[in-house]
Formats: sequence, C-alpha cells, structure tokens
Amino acid sequence: MSFSNLGLSDKVVAAVAAAGYTTPTPIQAQAIPHVLARKDVLGIAQTGTGKTAAFVLPMLTMLEKGRARARMPRTLILEPTRELAAQVKENFDKYGAGQKLNVALIIGGVSFDDQDSKLMRGVDVLIATPGRLLDHSERGKLLLTGVELLVIDEADRMLDMGFIPDIERICKLVPFTRQTLFFTATMPTEIRRITETFLHNPERVEVSKPASTAVTVTQSVVSCGREPHEKRETLRHLIRSAKDLQNAIIFCNRKREVALLHRSLQKHGFAAVALHGDMDQSARTAALDQFRKGEMPLLVASDVAARGLDIPEVSHVFNFDVPHHPDDYVHRIGRTGRAGRSGTAISIATSADSKSIAAIEKLIGQTITRADSGLVASASESQDTHQSADRSSGERKPRRDRDAKRSRSSGRPEGGRSEGRRNEGGRGRDEHGGDNAGARGERKAPPIAASQQQPPSIGRAPAPQSSRDHHSEPADHSHLPAFLLRPIRARV
Repeated sequence: MSFSNLGLSDKVVAAVAAAGYTTPTPIQAQAIPHVLARKDVLGIAQTGTGKTAAFVLPMLTMLEKGRARARMPRTLILEPTRELAAQVKENFDKYGAGQKLNVALIIGGVSFDDQDSKLMRGVDVLIATPGRLLDHSERGKLLLTGVELLVIDEADRMLDMGFIPDIERICKLVPFTRQTLFFTATMPTEIRRITETFLHNPERVEVSKPASTAVTVTQSVVSCGREPHEKRETLRHLIRSAKDLQNAIIFCNRKREVALLHRSLQKHGFAAVALHGDMDQSARTAALDQFRKGEMPLLVASDVAARGLDIPEVSHVFNFDVPHHPDDYVHRIGRTGRAGRSGTAISIATSADSKSIAAIEKLIGQTITRADSGLVASASESQDTHQSADRSSGERKPRRDRDAKRSRSSGRPEGGRSEGRRNEGGRGRDEHGGDNAGARGERKAPPIAASQQQPPSIGRAPAPQSSRDHHSEPADHSHLPAFLLRPIRARV
C-alpha cells in the first residue's frame, strides 16, 4: 500500500514523496482513512511508529478548504511538552510547504505578545501545551468555539504530568460536535476513563500491545554499587566500551541528578549537553539542536525527553536511574531503534532497583538480559575516581559521618566539642572535601603553652580545679578595666 491509496490530496502525497517516504506505517495505514472520514480515532501504538504523521497528513488534506478567523483556530493539537509541540510544527512545515496554512505554536517560555499577534491574524492549526493555552483563553485572547478537530497526543504523558484536569477543561471549551483524535502508547485506567468521556464511538487503531517495546531494541541490565560515584564510573565505562555508539541519551529520574551527571561527564572529557524542565526554552532548544546535529553525542535528560521526540538515529539509551514507573521505561528506550533501525538500551541498576526492574519486566512481558559491566578497577583507581566525581558534583559526606570519624579518633563522644579542637591553628580537609583534621591524626597544631593561654572570658565557666596549677603565680589582670577590680563590700 502507498500513500496515494489512503485518500490524501495530491499536494500531501507529493510532499510525502519529496520527503522520501513511499510506504505508510501500520498506524498510518489504519488511522488516516478513519480521520478523513471524520470519525473519532483512538490510536494505540508504541513510540516511534509514526503516530505524528498519522494525524498531520489527513489534517493537511482537510484544511485545504476553508479559512481561519481571527482568534478562532480551526484545529487544535495538544502536546505535553514544548519539545513535542515544536516537533509537530516541524512536521506541518515539512509536509505543508505547498499550502498557505497559518500554523501557530503556543507554548511556555515565549512572549505572550508574539503569540497574541499570531492568533489575531487567524490560525488554521494551533499547536499548544495545556497550561499556556488556558492562559490565553482566560485572558480573552482565544476562542475555541470554532475548533473542528481536536488532537490529544501522548495522552499517557499528559496523565503523568498532571494535565488531565486541564484537558477536561479544554474539552468543555471546544464544540461538542468536534472530531477528536486520541493517541497514546499505554492505556492506564484514567486514560480509559477520559476516552469514554470525550470520544464518540471511536475507531480503535491498535498496532501493538500497550506498553510493548520494539523488537529492534536490545535490552540489558548492568548491576553496580549503590554509591553515586560507582554508578558514574560504571556509566563512563559502558560509554567507552559500547559498540557502534554514535550518540546516546542518558536518562535520570531527577532534574538535580541531570545537572550533576552532566558536569561529571564534562569533567571526564565527554561531550555532553543537558536537558530538563527547569531550563529556559532557548537553552532547551539549543541543547536539542546540538544533539540532533551531532555536535554533542551525549544528551543527559530527565523524562522531558522520554516521550515522542523524533531523533531517528539515536544508537543507545542509558538509564542512569531505573525509572520509578514502568511505563516510563517503555518510552525511554523508545528513543532508540526507531523506524526499523537497531538500538541498544542499557539500565544501570543497584540492589534497591530490584522491585522496579521486576515491575518493568511484568509490564513488557519479557525478561531483560542481565549483563556484566566488565568494570575491573583497583582500589586506588576507584578511590581516585571517587574523589574526582565528588569534587565535580559538589557532594560532601554527611556531617554525622564526619563527627563519628572525629569522635573515634579523639576518643570523645560523638557530637561533642573539645577545647583542643577550638585551639587548633588550622582545619584539615579530608579526601571528600569535609572537615576531618582530627581523624587523619597528622599535622596537628602544637599544644598552647600555659603562659600563652588566655584567661576565661566573662560568662564562660572556669576550668576544673584539678586542672589548674596551684603553685603558679597570680594571674596578670592589668588588661581589665579598673571598675572590675574594685573590691565588693558585702552587706551584713
């Protein structure tokens, strides 16, 4: 079957052929005829199967007739992240180059005024994230009563990011007679409830089992220690020893861990960029562009890059952190092995990740191969790596551990303070950057001579009687003011 047999217009077929595509993917072949027939569609397919083109191509055909009015878009596409929204706009620019369509991108991190001016000129296709769309609507700058076609893409990601209440509000703002296209890779209970509420007799298009992984992706799990420096060392070894590694996406669970790992990789000579939700839009766009162009072969990212990003030639995916939710694993490794290419997905797991790995295997219905990292390092090499990684990431030993080490070396209870520590001339630094002069037992400050000791300050308890020299000369009080030396007369 070719694209010309799906009912698409001649302009769209010519644009697809110019892009180098001749045969539609299974979800495109099944979904496009239903979309052109004005039916609601529920599309379920794993990531990387061409879901975006499954709604972009028929929309271009349907929008060839008609004209948009000011502030009243004809079609609306909702995406969970800014990157996905920008990617969909690129598809419209590529396949709709021969058509005079106004396509607007309404996302956060961009000036409201620029977006408002686009809406004022009239928009045929409005691509938006839910939060920014509702901001424009609440300001009275946008009317959704003219929407003929609503697309909700990556619905399961919308659920994970907490956008379902916003989706419900938006669905109530668009006409009841609209056509709705609903695409997702997994079908949690909440997503099933949304489809039953807002879709009318939808045509179900399912080209793979929910939460399945591509057969072209080789999956494995590598065990390592629980310490952060051990995981970083394992990752560096895996990157250096990987076969046919062209580029790779490295996923972390937390945004803070993304920043720490990014700095650590750069310190060890790897060309890497970071991508997470706290970055401004210009930095996020620049990082993705560098990765797509091959200028930076490593992308350290949070789950903001796990859904729907179309970077076809990603050869490897590393899960530096095993995801907490099994569905996220499916989407992460879906960044590689796209469009029939082969890919490799390696997860670095500690003993604490056993339950998460078991949940992932239960979801995807297969056992992930356990592999050996092949990392053999001497104790001194491991210690040097530990020191370097800790200095690069800014980590410090907990104060409790440092106090315990000092207490063991000085023979005093943990948490206590000694007068000797206060009188030391300098403070040492241990190999992890923490205070540890007492634990190392070297270069200690010499004890202060009795003649050089200062008298106790006012308000400080005097030293015990047993520690004083009874035969010493009277102390010199010449430094005290005269009124403190006056004798006190007791009243009888």
